[in-house]
Amino acid sequence: MAALRQLRNGLDFIYLASGVFAAFFLIAILLLIVIQMLARWTGEVFAGAPDYAGYCMAAASFFAFAHALHRGAHIRVSIVLNAVPDGVRRILEIWCFGIGAAIAWYFSYYAYRFVYWSWKFNEVSQGQDASPLWIPQLSMVIGAVILAIALTDHLIHVLFAGDHRIETDLVEQSHGE
Repeated sequence: MAALRQLRNGLDFIYLASGVFAAFFLIAILLLIVIQMLARWTGEVFAGAPDYAGYCMAAASFFAFAHALHRGAHIRVSIVLNAVPDGVRRILEIWCFGIGAAIAWYFSYYAYRFVYWSWKFNEVSQGQDASPLWIPQLSMVIGAVILAIALTDHLIHVLFAGDHRIETDLVEQSHGE
């Protein structure tokens, strides 16, 4: 039982850390924009700033997926789930988490292969900076694997406990509507 509690705490930590990394990359986008503005005002050139901002946006998106899922921030259509009996709801949740986990693992595998071949062929960006592309692409793989782990985690929890572990904050959700 203690090992399961440690695993649970470890997974929750990974989801939280993933959200923190996503926030870090959003702040990095802000800093890149500010630095680029300062460079323009001073007549300097900051080569590759738009490329780096794009890399940070992709990293922020992929790192945020698992954290958003765990916090219930993904757009979920729960009208059907709330209208059906508990047994049907459980079957639908198993189906949804199962399909989601399968797709996430499939994507993770091919994203890994994509990054591997990008590294193997030493692909570089077409911008002025000529950065190795496997470095920013690696965040896609890490984020996709964490999302696949989160979906699998929730699937296993639905299978054995009967409900998912997605936290819902109705007050926070009401601000977006």
